[in-house]
Amino acid sequence: MRKIIIISAIVLLGISFSCSEDYLEPTLAQEKAVETSIKTTEDIQGILYAAYDQLTASSYYGRDYIIFGEVRSDNSFANGKSGRFTTPAAMTMGNNDAYATDTWSSMYSTIARANIVINATGIEGDQEEIDHIKGQAYAIRALVHFDLLKLFGQMHVSGAGADPTLGVPYITVYKGDDLLPRRNTVTEVRTKINEDLNQALLLMSPDLNDDSKYYMTTHAVNALKARVALYFKDWSTAKTACEAVINSGAGFQVVEAANFVNIWKTDSPVNSVFELAFSNTDNQNINGLQYIYRGSNYGDVETLANLSNLYEASDVRGFVNGMLGMEGSKIRNMGKYPSLDYSDDIFLIRYEEVILTYAEALFELNNADPNALTYLNMIPAKRNATLYTEATKANILLERRKELAFEGFRFDDLARTGSNIPLVDPLKQTHGGPTYGSYKYAFPIPRAELLANSNMVQNLGYSSTK
Repeated sequence: MRKIIIISAIVLLGISFSCSEDYLEPTLAQEKAVETSIKTTEDIQGILYAAYDQLTASSYYGRDYIIFGEVRSDNSFANGKSGRFTTPAAMTMGNNDAYATDTWSSMYSTIARANIVINATGIEGDQEEIDHIKGQAYAIRALVHFDLLKLFGQMHVSGAGADPTLGVPYITVYKGDDLLPRRNTVTEVRTKINEDLNQALLLMSPDLNDDSKYYMTTHAVNALKARVALYFKDWSTAKTACEAVINSGAGFQVVEAANFVNIWKTDSPVNSVFELAFSNTDNQNINGLQYIYRGSNYGDVETLANLSNLYEASDVRGFVNGMLGMEGSKIRNMGKYPSLDYSDDIFLIRYEEVILTYAEALFELNNADPNALTYLNMIPAKRNATLYTEATKANILLERRKELAFEGFRFDDLARTGSNIPLVDPLKQTHGGPTYGSYKYAFPIPRAELLANSNMVQNLGYSSTK
């Protein structure tokens, strides 16, 4: 485990996109020299690939970050079968908890890679291509800081001693041997996220968007911009960003009911806006999502009946086509991340999310807008489910829950709407159903970071012991 976590940087020059590559992890004193050694388009492209690769880590989108959003909600629970995810599910992590520590480390390592690309100067090559590469790095930096804020920020914590303005350090540049970053405020982090996304769109060219969905495109940046705006209730920005994706002409579609099962085993389907690439030789193996959801493997994460009961008998997201399955009396996610060789790509942004974000933004801007219902019903219309008769906040959140289950969205939807964590099964949900404002809505700042950084402030409810 690294002692100085935020400042770790991983440099990868002249690589193919594979987990088998050797990464150079420079010391703090070496990092500046590494940045100045980058000379060509191929150099920064290689480091950008390293940033994408870090997104796939099991401690980030390869497993843990997605599971955090499920077990801290009314969708799933951790059964303790192999001892995995018991503390996140119970929301009882301490400042030395491996889940908080490893995810923090993975996230800031990703940011370090993106920053090397962003801050590289004097690069030889086609300027439009260089700008497009740097634009992707800006988008990645925004994404990761947003995810950090949702895990470690204090914006959903209240009560005596709480500071709801505490965000996370927003790291953009190398600052020397004494890098001891303070936590930016939530407002500052939000502003910087949007600045990075806007800069990404300014630098990137739609003509250079990759045909695969494995890299950030202008469409993915707009979809991410909509996600951020939704979280912060910036409905006008969410609407505009969604429209940029919907009207892009890129061929995105809400997948048909007949194809819903297959998209989870298909690379870059029509509903994918951005996904992480895995193969049967380049994957997280037993530390991935397939192994944690399936009962024949670790199987620590089970589905709560409160979720499975929402699906009609004909709904392709339920039991009818095997998306949900039974293991004795246990309800399992069988359809998402299904392959036994762990080769399934992981969607980071699906077009269905964009459509539901658009419906919510339309409703919030004008709850009489008929288009809110039109866009809301685009999802159940292609899931063999009953259409809604009206667009309401409750119906939109319900459809998000049904459509995006097991993909890590549920806790964030509860938090951003100021909701308590529903206690639907007290025997299985070991977190006990915290009320909104509880210190448990934020992860602890890792002890390793407190030891390394004298300017770091711990979150309410957790030990500051160094």
